[in-house]
Amino acid sequence: MDEKEILQNSTEGNGENTNEEVVEAGNELETLKKELDEQKEKFIRLYADFDNFKRRNAKERVELIQTAGREVIQSMLEVLDDCERAEKQMQLSEDLHQIREGIGLVFTKFRNALQSKGLKEMKSVGEEFNPDFHEAITEIPVTDEKMKGRVVDEVEKGYTLNEKIIRFSKVVVGK
Repeated sequence: MDEKEILQNSTEGNGENTNEEVVEAGNELETLKKELDEQKEKFIRLYADFDNFKRRNAKERVELIQTAGREVIQSMLEVLDDCERAEKQMQLSEDLHQIREGIGLVFTKFRNALQSKGLKEMKSVGEEFNPDFHEAITEIPVTDEKMKGRVVDEVEKGYTLNEKIIRFSKVVVGK
């Protein structure tokens, strides 16, 4: 109802409405209009805040995806530097023991860098075959009864990253 209808309805009827009631109804109408306007403004502000939040969240998500591997790559740069030094040393040195030792150090550093990011090797050899962790490449006959249904050899190691399997172990199973 608009203001005119309220005033008209208040003057019609049984004639008992006084001028005071009409003024009171008009004041109440004005109060309600003000409250409605305030609620509309709050809604518009809230909607704008939510829209800004969605935009900001989408932007942050894109940035996170773009830089997700940055920390891992930075830790691998040290290993890359060590590999380059080892390659130079292999060209200069005739001492095989020194070269082996240098490559062993680089390998250890590389493994430690990956482990510090949550990478873990899965143990397979001797374990009971489990399709949740292993991918059977082939089965071979075994003489030891204890090795039947167990992993005899590991063709490719399996790994977990923060307790989630990222590569299954490729294994040979005894039968």
